[in-house]
Amino acid sequence: MNKKREIFISVDVETTGPIVSEHSMLTVGACLVYQPEVCFSTMLKPISEKSIEEALAVTGLTLEKAEKDGLTPTEAMTQFADWIADNIPEDCPPVFVGLNAPFDWGFVNYYFWKYLGYNPFGFSALDIKALFMGVTGCTWHDTKSSCIDKIVNPNQKGNHDALDDARYQAELFRLIYRLSQNTHKN
Repeated sequence: MNKKREIFISVDVETTGPIVSEHSMLTVGACLVYQPEVCFSTMLKPISEKSIEEALAVTGLTLEKAEKDGLTPTEAMTQFADWIADNIPEDCPPVFVGLNAPFDWGFVNYYFWKYLGYNPFGFSALDIKALFMGVTGCTWHDTKSSCIDKIVNPNQKGNHDALDDARYQAELFRLIYRLSQNTHKN
């Protein structure tokens, strides 16, 4: 069997709320997990006026700023798809990696399909929280980033900037994956 080399891409989004298609993805940040300096970031214009105050408060973003400074969703997702294509060797599938991947992947998947008609990541994502739970045997409650940090001791921290958080998540993934390799050796 011929295994293809997978390219892990850490992705984070900041949104106006939790409901895909009703709330807007305002920023998306991504980086190659094993080369976090190879990165992508953009702001998007809102697709609706709906927002939850707490969602905006954690990022410091406003609908007005995103409307003024953001790209249209089609422009943003085209640039993101082009960045993925430019940074993935031929025949190497990109793997979406996220901390609470179901949330971030849901928005990214919706935007890719709605505005481009396809998702370069396919129909699945790798969740760092689930990976951590599998490696350590911890409870779901203990998959919060603050709990993960205590075990793997990353140098970076999350701050609700999509690109910074993508880089932080990439570091978490690398550390947890290394921990999994050490666990399998014992």
